[in-house]
Amino acid sequence: MFWIIGGLIFYYRKEHHMELSDQLEEEPFVSILIPCHNEEDTISETIEGAMALNYSNYEVIAINDCSTDQTEDILRTLTTEYSNLRTITLQQNLGKAKALTYGTLAAKGEIIVTIDADAILDPDALQYIIPHFTTQNNAEQVGAVTGNPRIRNRSSLLAKIQLVEYASIIGMIKRTHRILGKLMTVSGVIAAFRKRALLDVDFWDPDLVTDDIGITWKLQRNNWDVRYEPRAICWMLVPETLRGLVKQRIRWAQGGVEVLIRHADIFKHISQRRLYPVYLEQTLSILWSFVWLFYLLYLFTFNFNLILFLFGAYLALISLCQLTISLYLDRQYEKTSMKYILWAAWYPLFYWTINVLVLIPAIPKACKLIFRDKNHKATWTSPDRGL
Repeated sequence: MFWIIGGLIFYYRKEHHMELSDQLEEEPFVSILIPCHNEEDTISETIEGAMALNYSNYEVIAINDCSTDQTEDILRTLTTEYSNLRTITLQQNLGKAKALTYGTLAAKGEIIVTIDADAILDPDALQYIIPHFTTQNNAEQVGAVTGNPRIRNRSSLLAKIQLVEYASIIGMIKRTHRILGKLMTVSGVIAAFRKRALLDVDFWDPDLVTDDIGITWKLQRNNWDVRYEPRAICWMLVPETLRGLVKQRIRWAQGGVEVLIRHADIFKHISQRRLYPVYLEQTLSILWSFVWLFYLLYLFTFNFNLILFLFGAYLALISLCQLTISLYLDRQYEKTSMKYILWAAWYPLFYWTINVLVLIPAIPKACKLIFRDKNHKATWTSPDRGL
């Protein structure tokens, strides 16, 4: 209910009046960074998409983080085709955070846009992102802007459920958080940063498994504004195997807990009070997950009765209301989105279970952060791209 109300307030206060075709007053130079690790199946399409933007003043930098497949050869060929494409090759797998840091240091632009190696930027994405840094109110305080990830592979049940999830959970939460004034995280698949802000917080944390959550909190703790721009569309691939999905969600859950551990001291500083609701919401979500799991086990073991069906029906009804409203809010960005409400019924049954169970291995992994050396590098592997 909290997310439904917040999402609707954001829509009617801000999004409802947004135009879908802004004319830029200025085009500052932009550097688009694409970190890569074994991305031979997708990197060509991603770079081709990045070269077709309705924006004239930008470069693309692909950072090859010690790929062992044909990624380096493909990038070498592409650099001969595109004059504004540069590549950086790292001889050791240092992790996505380090790859982004090296790319930022090599970038010529003051505005840094990061996308994943399976993502295709909408041609107009920069048209909507750039004004946040240049002409909108309090633009000088904007440190980052995150876009609106949309799913392009949707042939399987898993992909269709995730399409609903990205609209209802991710999109609606970001809308609600913007009403509060702070975000839990930018979307790693599409985010833009002011280089000066990245320098101010000493770039991404290389020891965290989720670079996007970590950089969001560092920026906001240093009083940089982080915004959500729903018109900046980025088409992405999602896992279509249960194994790939579980690995992804364990990493997400681990990253969320790591950030809670690292930034637990915000309650010592009243200046960080606007982050309190976001921190508490994330903490309560984790506690709710474990209560849900233990309560379910208790009921099935000792005290199962038909009243539970009514309680479950109530929860499912609220969930479906949230899913329906969120798809309605996103309908202007994807004309066919409302038809996917037919797949939304799977979400409470299937995804609640997965998102609860992944916390069991994720929390112990995250707790290692307390004893881990900060020089530790969170290396990465290319995730399940749903191919």
